[in-house]
Amino acid sequence: MKYSNTRQLFLWFLLVFQLLLVQKLTGQYLSNLHASKDDALFTTYAGPIERSSYKTDQAYRLMWYDEGKNVGFISKDGGNIGAAFISANKICSTLAGYYREPIVTTSYPDLVKFGFYPFKDFRVEAFFVVYSSEAAILEFRITNESHQYRTISVLPYFSYDGKYENAEIAENAITGSIHKKRDGWMVEQKIPYEEDLKSIFSVDFQPDGFGSYASFPEKEEISNLKLNGQLSDTAHFWAYIKTFYFQPGESQKFRMIRSIGQHDFSNEKLISESKNLCKTNLEELVKANEKLFSKIPELHFTNKDHEAIYWNSFNLIRQCMMPPEGACAENYYVFSREPKWGWGYGGQVFHESLVMLAYVFMDPQSAMNSQRVYMNRQHPSGYINYRTGPYLNEQIDYNRQLTSSAPWFNWQNSEIYKVSREKKFLREAYNSGKKFYNYYVSNRDADKDGLCEWGAHAVLESVRDARVAVWDKVGWPSNFEGPDINAMLVNEAKSLAFMARELGIEKEASKWLEDANNRSKFINQKLWDDNSGFYFNVNKENDSFTFKDSDDLKIKEIIGFLPLWAGIPDSVKAKILLKSLTNPDEFWRKYGIPTLSAKDDYYNPIGYWNGPVWVQWNYLIFRGLLDYGYKNEAKELADRVMINIAWHLKKDHVFWEFYSADDLQAGWNQTYIWAGIAARFFIDLENAGLNQ
Repeated sequence: MKYSNTRQLFLWFLLVFQLLLVQKLTGQYLSNLHASKDDALFTTYAGPIERSSYKTDQAYRLMWYDEGKNVGFISKDGGNIGAAFISANKICSTLAGYYREPIVTTSYPDLVKFGFYPFKDFRVEAFFVVYSSEAAILEFRITNESHQYRTISVLPYFSYDGKYENAEIAENAITGSIHKKRDGWMVEQKIPYEEDLKSIFSVDFQPDGFGSYASFPEKEEISNLKLNGQLSDTAHFWAYIKTFYFQPGESQKFRMIRSIGQHDFSNEKLISESKNLCKTNLEELVKANEKLFSKIPELHFTNKDHEAIYWNSFNLIRQCMMPPEGACAENYYVFSREPKWGWGYGGQVFHESLVMLAYVFMDPQSAMNSQRVYMNRQHPSGYINYRTGPYLNEQIDYNRQLTSSAPWFNWQNSEIYKVSREKKFLREAYNSGKKFYNYYVSNRDADKDGLCEWGAHAVLESVRDARVAVWDKVGWPSNFEGPDINAMLVNEAKSLAFMARELGIEKEASKWLEDANNRSKFINQKLWDDNSGFYFNVNKENDSFTFKDSDDLKIKEIIGFLPLWAGIPDSVKAKILLKSLTNPDEFWRKYGIPTLSAKDDYYNPIGYWNGPVWVQWNYLIFRGLLDYGYKNEAKELADRVMINIAWHLKKDHVFWEFYSADDLQAGWNQTYIWAGIAARFFIDLENAGLNQ
């Protein structure tokens, strides 16, 4: 009897726990949205990591905020899909024609749910899923909310702005061939990519009619649909037509499938796969996301936009993760999957990997594996190449040296370990990291004076690869010993010391700390200018601030603040440095810290490395401020950076490569992974006890 009671009590507790777990999962932020086009929301979608593949990958962006365009899903290279609606001889396709605009209720890296009213009394609930790199599903559920018998016609459509060949219609599907051409960078790097693909667009109902744009010349509504969608003259456009009949309160639903396959796929295989996708349980895909996102820390927000940025940052990062493939034995990331451009699709670079400091809170194993991509490809000498991908080892031989990337490797690994606490990873990272550090300091200190300079293709290696004031106005980076590379190496040595202590190797930990302290001493002695109260590059030949003209290296750039992040200045120097940082005429700009002082004549708030706000570099300064006890300044800096991020998530619903320091503007590339480090600002603010 006692056993029975105990067992019943256990089962009761288990039931309560399961109910609480379900409540936690279904109560997640991204599953319970009520977002209009004016809310901060990232709305680009790509296949989940377990069903993604590099060579055929296709992602989509929800177009739902431009009144003159069709509401639907667009892609740079893969074609666009959506549906128009006709009632009482009136066609509704563009946002401006909707009776009620879309409201997004659920949004994850691979799927979105939203509802709208094309006409009064007709509620439409849309569910879009990028099921894999090859296939996408768009389901509509239409409900007649009136008290009358009603009909509505739908026109599910597909458009492709490019060459479409061998079009055939069979079993409610149009099949054909498309050509997705690699860009010049991918050709130059010899990166393989499936250019010739089979294509299918199908629906799960028997249509009343079907045709291309050309076959409907007499129907003005079809013509308007094409024109409002702003297709080019070379575009192909197809639409099914189906009239649905509704009793009062009745709901009906249908699906359309858009997929691509390798060129040797048969039409029968594509059609069969599409039919299977029509049976997919879409809600199970939501649950899979809820389980994944339940691992992310739930923070306390008072600012609605900050909360949106936080959760959407994880959407962005996760979306860029790809599974093991090619030479990558572990998962890796690309910069963007839609739009996709070669340079941003090649593979990983250390400076983009700063985003792992946020991602590790979502999926520690995946974050560690991403770093293992570098370890697995490391040379016996310790060298790690500039960029590493499934089909790329970008080394860039220049001036008899191999180009690496900015040395953030050990700091990233130590920060990841602080969250994952996996000792196996720590040992791997330490063994790889010390070889990398030794390679760097041995090959980037030409005069052996204890300070390093950028080497090989130094502009690329320095991260700041265009429109850098010192590089453009004074000289090539290898001529200078700078506060950027040397502050990074200080933190690399400190991180190795931390890892050695965690592994119980105290003697090696002491050696790494000695290295860090010695380099810090040289930085303060040679790179600090008392008159300016700032850290500058120096001429490596004579340790002066002069290269061609007197004091021409005294250009105030963002790199002068990296010593704060590395813990190099004493409290006096830190306070002096803060004067420039918080001077609104120099760096304390409206939307964050620019890469160049606004007083400089080369300053451009939307240039490249001569003025804009790069979110991850602002994060480094933010961390430095927290470490030195300047909590209010850290909080204010985070607030400023988030204003522009939020504004763009409301305006065009993407994250950008960088943001203007002075205006609500962004550039150059969108859907860019490293902006996702914004999430880490909030985690650190919460840990510092600061209100968000």
